[in-house]
Amino acid sequence: RSITRAYYRNSVGGLLVFDITNRRSFEHVKDWLEEAKMHVQPFQIVFLLVGHKCDLVSQREVTREEAEKLSSDCGMKYIETSAKDATNVEESFTILTRDIYELVKKGEISIQDGWEGVKSGFVPNVVHSSEEAVKPRRQCIC
Repeated sequence: RSITRAYYRNSVGGLLVFDITNRRSFEHVKDWLEEAKMHVQPFQIVFLLVGHKCDLVSQREVTREEAEKLSSDCGMKYIETSAKDATNVEESFTILTRDIYELVKKGEISIQDGWEGVKSGFVPNVVHSSEEAVKPRRQCIC
């Protein structure tokens, strides 16, 4: 449990990932959410529910509707991903990051003493995708 508490310390966002081909993993989502909330109090974490392995349609045990209802009931967004074919993997991180950023802009998440979750400093005006970050740049040939 001490490792768990340290793992959550200073977290601002989290992905709650379950396997859509494994109903048991879906049934544990509420437990994981409560555990995370317990370990970060009194601070707030933004969560995104992620249904993983959406490429395995024929093995699906959890419907999109079930997952969307759970995410709505728990006050978070929902997305389905597949690491195998890279479906929505980057998008899940982008959604979570943007949600956190919007809450910071609104003042609902703020810099607080004794918490390293959000730090002050440079905040870019534009969010770049990973493809943009690795594009070759022109170099001076002088």
